[in-house]
Amino acid sequence: MSRYAWVLEVRPGYEEEYKTRHDEIWPEMKEALTKAGIRNYSIFRHGLTLFGYFETDDLDATIAALKDDPVNKRWGESMAPIMKIEIDARRDFPFLLPLQWHMD
Repeated sequence: MSRYAWVLEVRPGYEEEYKTRHDEIWPEMKEALTKAGIRNYSIFRHGLTLFGYFETDDLDATIAALKDDPVNKRWGESMAPIMKIEIDARRDFPFLLPLQWHMD
């Protein structure tokens, strides 16, 4: 199991909309994430900054599964107007943060 994290931003004025959408996340989106191998997924917010953390056994397989998933595509399109997302061109996925330290 490997740990991954990302940092993204909510566009100004959309903080509550972002929260509402995740409070009401589509069941099929949660299913798509699980099917792609993601578990222990959390998102935190500080001001406009979002910090996401998730675990998966195979990052490449997870990214491939999400790229091909129509539900993930719809979710991304619905979230694009309220978020700033920087994509790592090498992976075609949001930039992932390098793990600096971990304590069990």
